Amino acid sequence: MDRPLPARPLRPPMGWNSWDCYGPTVTEQEVLANAEFMARRLLPYGWDTVVVDIQWYEPTARAHGCNPDAPLVLDAYGRRLPAPNRFPSAAGGAGFAPLARRVHELGLRFGLHVMRGIPRRAVAARLPVYGTEFTADEIADTASVCPWNADNYGLDHGRPGAQAYYDSQVAQFAAWGVDFVKADDMLFPYHEREIAAYARAVERCGRPVELSLSPGTDVSLARLEHLREHATMWRVCDDLWDRWADVEAQFARMARWAPWQGEAGWADADMLPLGRIGIRAERGTDRLCSLTRPEQISLLTLRLIARSPLMRGGDLPTSPPETVELLTNDEALAVLWHSTGNREVLRENGLVLWTARDTDGRTRYAAVFSLAGEPRRYEVPLGSAGARPADRIRELWTHADVPHDGRHLTVDLPAHGAALFRLAP
Repeated sequence: MDRPLPARPLRPPMGWNSWDCYGPTVTEQEVLANAEFMARRLLPYGWDTVVVDIQWYEPTARAHGCNPDAPLVLDAYGRRLPAPNRFPSAAGGAGFAPLARRVHELGLRFGLHVMRGIPRRAVAARLPVYGTEFTADEIADTASVCPWNADNYGLDHGRPGAQAYYDSQVAQFAAWGVDFVKADDMLFPYHEREIAAYARAVERCGRPVELSLSPGTDVSLARLEHLREHATMWRVCDDLWDRWADVEAQFARMARWAPWQGEAGWADADMLPLGRIGIRAERGTDRLCSLTRPEQISLLTLRLIARSPLMRGGDLPTSPPETVELLTNDEALAVLWHSTGNREVLRENGLVLWTARDTDGRTRYAAVFSLAGEPRRYEVPLGSAGARPADRIRELWTHADVPHDGRHLTVDLPAHGAALFRLAP
């Protein structure tokens, strides 16, 4: 088994995911190109995880959706294997071990996506469940199906072979050197027994593995304790794309979840569709992010002040330098790493205001957002922003100190823009 990397600080996961740019079609060469870029340019700023998203086991995967009755690559026990035509180093049953090793040599963590349940092809072939006397057809719940991916059936956790299947799957991932698993089709509807069973498999696998749950549509805060008990992070929305309507909808969600963020688990506002996306994606065509620069800053500012995990979705080597500049702003990223008490404190007439405290006990943060579709000036009372008359106020995206009159902070914002302030004595 590949040795785990050293533990990292207690903060939300940060990394890159292949979905927004390559959909279900990413190749080994593309994963390595992004990993090498991350190690060279982003790792010093906390970006440390590379995730291969859906259908890595599907040799005929295509852009714009999943193939029905796809010819999945499976082992003798119905467990997925990387398609060798897309991941050549997986040939001969090596799985993702060679690719994970190369990612680890760069100082990064390696992650992959997996769908809930067991492949229908394994059920049809009545493949044995590793280490048991059960076969796949005996543990499948054929009434439990994903509405948007036809590859799998759910598992019947009234049968012990169901847990054994997840145990053997995650043990195989661990043997490959996987550090992060994104388990999909878990939250909508909320599959309580599947989540618990998968978390149990992670706990037993013999390797530290972070578990991320998706897709998050309509997930309720009433599930918080169950989520914290079983996962590192969980989505709180459906897929987010490069549309302002998608970004604006996150304000209410993150206001609901932000007070509960912390080392017990992280509410995830989905990937960052920044830079070059849509190359062979599920949504749209090859393009640069359609959000304006102010909208991109608003997107990132909300993620930082709400302490959401950050998974970049655009292709790193071919994204513009100004995108990389946003991702490597250490003053802004400090809010994600070192803040506490994060909350929305005001939302009126197009103005949204968030505040937080630094763990140093002295520094405070404030984020000012404009939901208006035109430029606006906001006069924010210092007390509303958590500031004091004698504070030095610094805007973190521009690295500029901001004057104030001791009573108000004047903030000029473009349409859908944001500013992120550090307040210190």
